[in-house]
Amino acid sequence: SARETIARVAAGAVAKKILSYDHINIRAYVERIHDIEAPSIEELPTLEQVESTPTRCPHSETAKLMENRILEAKKAGDSVGGSILCRVTGLPVGWGAPVFDRLEADLAKAMLSLPATKGFEVGSGFDGTYLKGSEHNDLYESKDGKVSTSSNRSGGVQGGISNGEELYFRIAFKPTATVLQKQKTVDSQGNETELMGRGRHDPCVLPRAVPIVEAMTSLVLIDHRMLHTAQCQSFDFS
Repeated sequence: SARETIARVAAGAVAKKILSYDHINIRAYVERIHDIEAPSIEELPTLEQVESTPTRCPHSETAKLMENRILEAKKAGDSVGGSILCRVTGLPVGWGAPVFDRLEADLAKAMLSLPATKGFEVGSGFDGTYLKGSEHNDLYESKDGKVSTSSNRSGGVQGGISNGEELYFRIAFKPTATVLQKQKTVDSQGNETELMGRGRHDPCVLPRAVPIVEAMTSLVLIDHRMLHTAQCQSFDFS
């Protein structure tokens, strides 16, 4: 049950507060429900923008379409899935490791530990597989005296280590399995039969998953903050 995530959200709130002192901002929001997808949002949405709609999608026009799609599924006794986008700004360079403690690997484990998750991608993700290396590479350039990348297809992580760019990743959530429709199954003796869900019906889990994604992101990042401090700042070599 997703009820166990209450402890994660509580711990994540503390971690997020600590990270805010390093000017690290974490924002997750619903990007797609079923086949309805919000347009790309350049600026990091505020918490108020995300919380302004029941679907926790900061694009109001798309949010209304998403809400209608969820209500349609509920009326039909069905369910829908979608994806959540999580973005992190202000992340320092150097968090993570090239092998066992890769930043994106720890994030993937955290996200896929959530109920109803079925996929994780960082940066360009699966879309990047359609590009050639010459097209996909993040080229470095100097902007106002600061080294940055002209694109951010890596999603803020290269070689398992944060590179100072915005960290972003997506999590896929499946439609909930319990639907109020008859479905074929087999009983304990192997005989074909039918079943149908009864009682409380959840047509879409994504809006409620947004704070859980932010919490798990905060917990992973606070771990890497402590690892980085222990490895790189624990000793005075002066």
